[in-house]
Amino acid sequence: MRTGIFLFGGVEMDDAGAGAPAPTDRRYDSKEVWRATERILDMGVVSDQLGFDSFWLTEHHFQYEGYEVVPNGLMTGVALAERTEQIRIGTMFNVVGQWHPLKLAEDFATLHNLSGGRGVLGVGRGTVPREAENLGTKIGSFDNPDAVDADEFNRKQFDEALDVIRLALDNESFSYHGDIFEYPVPGIPDRGGFVEELSLLPRPLYPYEIWQAITSPPTLATVPVKGWGGVMWLKNHQFMKQYWDQFAELFAATHGNELAAGEKRMLVVNTCVADTHEQAMAQVRNGHDEFWKFLGPYGWSRGYMGEGGKPAPPGLIPTLEESIENKVWLVGTADEVAEQLAWYRDFLGGVENLTLFPAMLGDPYDKVEEQLHRLAENVLPQLS
Repeated sequence: MRTGIFLFGGVEMDDAGAGAPAPTDRRYDSKEVWRATERILDMGVVSDQLGFDSFWLTEHHFQYEGYEVVPNGLMTGVALAERTEQIRIGTMFNVVGQWHPLKLAEDFATLHNLSGGRGVLGVGRGTVPREAENLGTKIGSFDNPDAVDADEFNRKQFDEALDVIRLALDNESFSYHGDIFEYPVPGIPDRGGFVEELSLLPRPLYPYEIWQAITSPPTLATVPVKGWGGVMWLKNHQFMKQYWDQFAELFAATHGNELAAGEKRMLVVNTCVADTHEQAMAQVRNGHDEFWKFLGPYGWSRGYMGEGGKPAPPGLIPTLEESIENKVWLVGTADEVAEQLAWYRDFLGGVENLTLFPAMLGDPYDKVEEQLHRLAENVLPQLS
């Protein structure tokens, strides 16, 4: 089982938790943001030294509130590659619609080659209108009144952009003619003729993986057909099982071969480990509540189970106890968290790719480092 670490990468907060201040009432300056960025890189180095398989950054923009302060996981990943030896480096996720697709392809290939083949291409459609509509796309988030139209455009743009990216990465030369993108642009004169094809440089020198966020039924219907990996997070365990199995069924129906147990699917769970169960609950509560105070209004809790076994209503702000009941947060002693992870492995019929989210919003990085050690030294050995 390959085990990775995923960090949002925010600033340290001494007032995290439910209630005041409201997320938009916070404002951090460039010095505080940069300190957080350096500490995120430190956590990547520690994760490498502890033997984790992968380290996942984020891509977010304009977040003066201090929640996710890395705007370019690929550029930050290059710095991390220079400081590490073996760990694979990805972004969970590169928000494809916020990139020119050929620039995303070039930058990923650069990271992948400089790291000696340790880059992982994580792709997603985004969640935050503030970012999306200032960087070239739209997003159908819960608080966007034009959610349906925005989501339709975003999906089409995303699909075409991924077609372009794969063509560019996998072929010596290529052309593409879609409804949104066309490369090369028609009619470009070049040395007495016209540009008919393009060649991306650099291209990957090593095999690479693509992983996409799966948060909704339409995405679940698409990713296994495309043939790359699906990342599943913040879902009630029963919903997780449904998605896990449906992914395998759709993959087999499309490609004619069955997946091995857990193949091409990634389970992401949030964790907190302490000496006692009570200490773990106390340590994680404020960060958990800050997480949902920030992300609940964007509809992220729709993967939780509501009344009658149906998805929770958009905008739910769950309690820690609800998150534990949904098995989205795994909290307790090392033995308890290991037992819960082993339960998930059996419940899903095998987990090949596991990613842990051990840093809550606002956590001090010394605490994050302690969590990395507890997971690597006390929890994961129990799963081998």
